[in-house]
This record gives sequence, C-alpha cells and structure tokens, in this order.
Amino acid sequence: MDNQTKWTELLQQAVMEPGLILRAYNAFHGYSLSNQVAALIQCQQRQIEPGPLNTYPGWQKLSRQVRKGEKAIWLCTPLTRKVKDDGGVDQTVITTFVWKPHWFVYGQTEGEPILTPQIPAWDKARALAALGIQEIPFTATDGNVQGYAQKREIAVSPLAAIPHKTLLHEIAHVELGHTAETSFTDSVLTPRSLREAEAEAAALLLCESLELTGVEYARGYIQSWLGGNAIPEKSAQKIFGVADRILRAGREC
Repeated sequence: MDNQTKWTELLQQAVMEPGLILRAYNAFHGYSLSNQVAALIQCQQRQIEPGPLNTYPGWQKLSRQVRKGEKAIWLCTPLTRKVKDDGGVDQTVITTFVWKPHWFVYGQTEGEPILTPQIPAWDKARALAALGIQEIPFTATDGNVQGYAQKREIAVSPLAAIPHKTLLHEIAHVELGHTAETSFTDSVLTPRSLREAEAEAAALLLCESLELTGVEYARGYIQSWLGGNAIPEKSAQKIFGVADRILRAGREC
C-alpha cells in the first residue's frame, strides 16, 4: 500500500478473494471497510497476524510499545477544511482522501495485554430507522422480481431466493442515490448496469462482513458484470462508503 493505492484495487481484491472481507471485519471492525481490507492485505503480504490496530501513541497509552524495526500499516484518511454554509455557519467538509503509514497491529507490539474489542451486533430494524428507510409490503406481480426500491422505501418478495441479500441490495440502491428520481425493480434477469453492480457489490461487502449467506451468488454476479470492464474509481469509493454507512447504522452503540 502507498499513496497511489486505488479504491478499485481494494474492491476487486475483496470481490475476488473469498473470506477476505469477513477476516478483515473480524480483525478491524472499528475502522472503515476499505481500511479493513487494506490492513488485512498488508498483514497477509508481511505475514503478520491480524489483530487490534492503533497508532504509535495509541499503543503507548495502552502500555504497549511498537517493536523496533516494525513498518507501519497504511490506511486511508480524509483531508478536511472549513466552509461556511448559507447561514454563515462553519461546516467541515472532506476535500480528498490520502494514504498515510501511521498504524500498527497488536502483533507488532509488546507490553501489557489488552482486552479484545467485541464486534457489535447488527440489527435490520435499527439500520432502517437510522437511515430513514421504510420497508413496505411487496406488491409486484412479476414472479421474477426479487425486490424493489423507490425513494426511501424498499420491498422484498416473500419468494426471494436470498431475502437478506435482496434487502441489503435494495438498501444500497437507496443509499447510493439510485432512487432519488426513480424506482428500481430487481429480478434474476436484472440488466447488468453500473447501478446494479454498485448495489450488488455493497450487498456482498455487507453479507460477508455479517457472515450471511449469498456471498457466492453476489460474487458471481459482479464478476460476470466485470468481464472486460472495471468499476470506476468513483463508484468503488461510493460502494465502500455506503456499505460502511449501512453497517454503522445497524450496530449497537
């Protein structure tokens, strides 16, 4: 990893390598999904045991010391600046993202033992409430339709092959902004458009993070769509951001 690492590279590796997202989430759930994947890839490359992650000063506060000669893990951090809104009030906005080498995993340190952070539980109702999305009764008459999204409403067919994956896919459509001006229906014959690939990629990240079934189906769908194409850098960044937002919305505080 370095300052030239692309979001598309992280997303492709997450999609292509079964189990990578789950291992990354279990080890680094306190960080963004893109940083979880980045940290795990670096651990694998260096043959370091994944585990709790912190900065040099952060480990010192926990009475642990980074071992001499250890190289830091690169993570992506936002750069922000202050702007005034229409009312003249200062607002903090993200201007760009940069990769910085400031983090070390537990296995690169020595000293006092620490408690392993617990992974917070995720709840669908909590997530929908936090995101302002309503699940409504399914009314489509087309038997191929698995689910649909409109404005900030979603519906999942009672006959959906993998209901939880369809639910996450439809939530992703809303959070990706796809339903701002129109509505979408998703069937097993859905055209392989960029919007569908974005929503399915977000659903894959979520299903694997939460150890839910349907990952292989999602992976196959995305890989098939990617034949000869690549998800644009901007789309990859959106996918990671939306999956993060959905995960955080449903987790216990």
